[in-house]
Amino acid sequence: MRSVRSRGNKSTELSLIQIFRNSGIIGWRRNYKVKGSPDFVFMHVKLAVFVDGCFWHGHGCRNCKPSENRDYWMMKIKRTKERDDATNKRFRDRDWHVIRVWECELRKKDKLQALDGIKQLLRAVAGRGAERLLKAALQEESLIIAG
Repeated sequence: MRSVRSRGNKSTELSLIQIFRNSGIIGWRRNYKVKGSPDFVFMHVKLAVFVDGCFWHGHGCRNCKPSENRDYWMMKIKRTKERDDATNKRFRDRDWHVIRVWECELRKKDKLQALDGIKQLLRAVAGRGAERLLKAALQEESLIIAG
């Protein structure tokens, strides 16, 4: 299992892209080359968005603990959490905002909740500039917009 390497979290990233597009959220860039490798960035408001897999980042939302080679996997997940904390700190030290979206939040029933969290953070960091980023999303009556 040590030879298994990640090839990206494409399905979760594609789910978030679909949410952005369906909600009219603009201004994001995917796979922007910066240390820490966020999945999406909103450059104008200095917002880094990470889409984390529940198993690999230790969310614990479901029972997906390994039964074989448990010590190895628990240590690997622990190191991943430590790296996530260091990455968050690195971005915050550079006056960036960080949001982490869990894989489980991108399931059909939780998409609106994830979208609301992203909208709230965009509003908070962009202030008046958020209107441009959220123009279409704010006009959509069928979406629940917390604020």
